[in-house]
Amino acid sequence: MKPKSKILIIAGSDSSGGAGIQADIKTVTSLGSYAMTAITALTSQNTNGVKSIVPVNNNEIAKQIEFTCKDIRPDAIKIGMLQNEIAAKSVLKSIKRIKVKKIILDPVMVSTSGVKLINKKSIDFIKNNLIKHVTLITPNIPEAEILSGMKINNYKDMIKASKIIIDLGAKSILLKGGHLNSKDIFDIFADKKKIKIFKNIKYRSKNTHGTGCTLSTAIATFYSCGKDLNKSCDLAIKYVNSAIRTAPNYGKGNGPINHLVNIRSYKL
Repeated sequence: MKPKSKILIIAGSDSSGGAGIQADIKTVTSLGSYAMTAITALTSQNTNGVKSIVPVNNNEIAKQIEFTCKDIRPDAIKIGMLQNEIAAKSVLKSIKRIKVKKIILDPVMVSTSGVKLINKKSIDFIKNNLIKHVTLITPNIPEAEILSGMKINNYKDMIKASKIIIDLGAKSILLKGGHLNSKDIFDIFADKKKIKIFKNIKYRSKNTHGTGCTLSTAIATFYSCGKDLNKSCDLAIKYVNSAIRTAPNYGKGNGPINHLVNIRSYKL
């Protein structure tokens, strides 16, 4: 089978393999596409938490993006963790140069274990600048609260926050509702014209490390293959839910999901 499309992933590395670049590569590959990467930071972490974060020099980030795309042009880009303002500025400058139309931004701000991953200047730059240059932004509840400046307690609040973030300049948003205390998960897709609510039964599991990274990358992959954004979000949500339900239960803490859920096993 030949790859269906080519995805450039701009994100941080996760040494445990459950999130970040590692989860993104697994996602793109399992969905039948080709992954390229630009690493923005190195993290030392496991299922219990993050030990350290080392940012990659902004010039090296730019070289990874532009030198790669000069040879192999991506059909879509997924942007993940941008730890500082310098990295965020460098990425914006590079994506303006390579001019890829389909760009998904996962505004990674806090790890699943609660560790803050980016600084305030980076948050402000994403909010005031980068957000205007992407096709879709995929914040979770805590990230949407930071971006919108409002507290989110239910799905009606999610709709209000989505509208605020659209008004900041975002073309479209998928606001993920997994942090709400409810029996169902509500994910809100919105653009300037419409709002779509995805409702799914919440699967209780400790194995949710990297779900945000995986979801945004799955959206980018489906979108790059010709699906519209609404359908791409729907398919990506289903993929992540299946990956959570079949998680391998690795580690003592918040474990990884099963990125290989849709791949046929081979006898070795």
